[in-house]
Amino acid sequence: MREPLSFWGGVDPATGIVIDVHHPSHGASLAGAVVMMPTSRGSCSGSGVLLELALSGRNPAALVFAAPEDTLTLGAIVAAEMFGRRIPVIRLADEAFAALSSATEATIAPDALSADHGRVRIPLAAAAQEDLELSPDDRRMLDGAGGPAAQQALRILCAMACQQGARALVDVTRAHVDGCIYAGPANLIFAEAMEALGAKVRIPTTMNAISVDHANWRRQGVAPAFGEPAARLADAYVRMGCRPSFTCAPYALPDPPAFGEAIGWSESNAVIFANSVLGARTAKHPDFLDFCIAVTGRAPLAGAFLDEGRQARRAVRIELPEGADGAAWPLIGYLAGLASPDRVPLITGLAQARPSHDDLKALCAAFGTTSAAAMLHIAGITPEAESLGGEPEDVILVTQGALADGWRKLNDGPSEVDLVAIGSPHASLDECRAVADRLGGRPLARQLSLIVTTSRDVVAAARQDGTLAKLRASGVEIVSDLCWCSITRPVFPARARVVLTNSGKYAHYGPGLSGCTVRLGTLEDCIAAALTGVAPARLPAWLS
Repeated sequence: MREPLSFWGGVDPATGIVIDVHHPSHGASLAGAVVMMPTSRGSCSGSGVLLELALSGRNPAALVFAAPEDTLTLGAIVAAEMFGRRIPVIRLADEAFAALSSATEATIAPDALSADHGRVRIPLAAAAQEDLELSPDDRRMLDGAGGPAAQQALRILCAMACQQGARALVDVTRAHVDGCIYAGPANLIFAEAMEALGAKVRIPTTMNAISVDHANWRRQGVAPAFGEPAARLADAYVRMGCRPSFTCAPYALPDPPAFGEAIGWSESNAVIFANSVLGARTAKHPDFLDFCIAVTGRAPLAGAFLDEGRQARRAVRIELPEGADGAAWPLIGYLAGLASPDRVPLITGLAQARPSHDDLKALCAAFGTTSAAAMLHIAGITPEAESLGGEPEDVILVTQGALADGWRKLNDGPSEVDLVAIGSPHASLDECRAVADRLGGRPLARQLSLIVTTSRDVVAAARQDGTLAKLRASGVEIVSDLCWCSITRPVFPARARVVLTNSGKYAHYGPGLSGCTVRLGTLEDCIAAALTGVAPARLPAWLS
């Protein structure tokens, strides 16, 4: 594959088939294949998808990368460490990667990779664990002093640190666990295995959105075959000491991380927002590693924990038209990720804009679908753009024409809309108020659903200030605990075939996850569709 792929939302965990409709390999099966790509991208939950494939025997035969990669590597480490399922993960220099990519067959041995009947031979070496410096407390944990769960967690952390080239581990103050999403039995098997070992979190740990509305899934008609294991997964993490925050926007909770604070977060949009907007420091930790961090309070000292991992290596200049509104931000994030798929960018051309907290949330989330980078800088806006914007190696120009082309790509589809999706990532109170104000108490179109996914905290605040009553008066459904990337039928309406969303993240992942046409629209488009059932494909006024 020439283009990186997110396994979450991009690969069916039950079959190994590529379901990302935007990817050139859409429809291909990865089961039993040697999968070559520059790196992965997108969601931290890709590690869970790989573990699911490994436990069912539908995993790739090997993974070969040409650049640093964490998410699938961690999935392979957990599969080997805890379940004895080995998936070779190989990183090659550019020349060797190019030589292998043109081969018709390959054989992998412990010491070398051979291709084309021996005409290509590439020596292999395991990551050197002796280079990792451990503290006395680390060594005691590895010897079992903290119990078997902490010992297992630290073994996984050390293996990952060696793969990343880290020389040491670092203390973190808090964690955010993304592995509580039920992608399949593997997520539950991991959590309950750790609980059986006696795992307890060592630092304050929040939880991502889960896969069901924990209190209401039975009333909502969710099948017990899915609802029960999804709820069991959430309950297991709560019993191990995680806070049942159930939100993919942990930065919106009270007491967000401070500038410079070292944290151990997962969930791609949360990581990118924490690094880019708050100035906290966290690598983009894959699922399962997040919980290992929570159990030990330690993380590999690599990536965005270090200044060198936060330096901008590419400038992405945006030709932003005058009059651009909130709809510009998810589009900019999506295209900036495509322009900088494997490195931290400095985004320029936006200094005159005044993005809100929610605008930056939308940008970071969309960026995380198309880039593997753990952060970005926006000149004149984000806190480290001046100090770490550095001297980028090159510049990519995103013209107004490219913005229009990107919008057309994400907005394409039938005019008749069945479902309007708001809240990916979770909607803020301001976003809920904006929907309520624009609806103005008017009823939704017949046979159309408008669903807002958000956190428990926002639901409580919206109930208190009257926003919740206004939304419900128009027929809007508010769902907490789960998000659009984990929503399933029948909470996702069974009749829906065409979905309109103002989220760049869901416009990208939605088609593969739901099997529906998912279109990106402005908030005004979403409200118009909610009232009429129709939203013709068109450019926003500022792009016309």
